[in-house]
Amino acid sequence: MHEEDLAIIKALVPVAWADGVFAEKEEATIEALLVAFDASEEERSQVHEYAKEKRTLDDIELQDLSADDRRILLQHAVLLTFVDGEQGEDERQFLDSMIEKLKIPSDEAQSLVTFATERAKKLLGQL
Repeated sequence: MHEEDLAIIKALVPVAWADGVFAEKEEATIEALLVAFDASEEERSQVHEYAKEKRTLDDIELQDLSADDRRILLQHAVLLTFVDGEQGEDERQFLDSMIEKLKIPSDEAQSLVTFATERAKKLLGQL
């Protein structure tokens, strides 16, 4: 697994915790990403251990994420906020704060969020 992909997945853990609960569907989604990115058993174990403790926006390591990685992260984060069937207010607020932390210009971020939201809503039955 590429280091950048591992950084993106680890940065999704705080998103999963955004509503205060690391739910089973969120865990399954992160596991699916680990499989998709061909994570080793050690990397999977590392992420699962990392996710056991509540993580916040402050735990996202910007230096591990390129500009492109940050945009990919935002799109995955939007999808993750819908995995339980709906996006809650606390998750929307988390995404707004995340956009600021990731230093993505607001018009670009809005476009990414809109696109990812539409995609997530189409996929809701499969999540």
